[in-house]
Amino acid sequence: MGQLNLRHLYYFWVISREGSIARASEVLELAPQTLSGQLATFEASVGGRLFSRERRQLILTDLGRLILGYADDIFALTGELTETLRLDPSERPLTLRAGISASIHKLIAYYLLQPAMAVERSIQLECQTGRTEDLVLSLKRKELDLVLTDRMPKLQEEGNLTVHPLAGSSMSLFAAPALAGRLKDGFPESLNGQPLLANATDAPYFERLMNWFSLNGVRMRLVAQVDDSALIKVFGSQGYGVFAAPTVIWEEVCRQYEVEEIASIDDVVDELFAITRGRKIAHEGVRAICEAHSDFQGLK
Repeated sequence: MGQLNLRHLYYFWVISREGSIARASEVLELAPQTLSGQLATFEASVGGRLFSRERRQLILTDLGRLILGYADDIFALTGELTETLRLDPSERPLTLRAGISASIHKLIAYYLLQPAMAVERSIQLECQTGRTEDLVLSLKRKELDLVLTDRMPKLQEEGNLTVHPLAGSSMSLFAAPALAGRLKDGFPESLNGQPLLANATDAPYFERLMNWFSLNGVRMRLVAQVDDSALIKVFGSQGYGVFAAPTVIWEEVCRQYEVEEIASIDDVVDELFAITRGRKIAHEGVRAICEAHSDFQGLK
């Protein structure tokens, strides 16, 4: 068959909804003979009967039920679009497509995005997680409106991009209760030879953590590299090793993953940034995120 005739599909949808050609013809303001002919043309184009008659009632065939499922979705979306277009442009929902580095804890990602959800205009949020490099590429292709990341890109290599510092937090070390209990005493020397779980060894905070270990004479065993902020905590909760997370969310980390904080390291800070296209931000939601206070008071 050729391209689907949406007008014929709509006629079929109305007939299905009304239950008869007579009632559908009144809704559509068409003569019953005309509507019946349009239905026959549509049936010929899709290659089968869409209705069977039982006691003067129209009963959907298997093919009819299949097509009706798609038609319901299509015309529900059409109705939503019609209602949206009736709104004043300033009242229409604004889509915000945010890329989030996989190494950022999801609670912190929520906090960073929350200012956009608080603007007067309705925001439809779409989130995509992944590697910062891939997300920045999508941003340059205009597939995203901003990228939230914990690492600074090299601007001279990224063209017309702007980095906005957002927030920072010291880092804490966590482990399953049994392991954490042993490591709290004699910290940081107690860490020597213990298993370490890393988000990504090229993350800025991880390099700072390694430097802090070196300055304090600590050598741990890197046993896993898990580039996902939630999955690494699951491994940690099962006793596979020590992991780091922002101190500001230590209570939530301990509650959600049933781990314990070993210690907070004030000298190791995880910094977070928003990356946008250009310096002047037109998108209300993106502007709200970039102009929010650079602290984590909202999480406390």
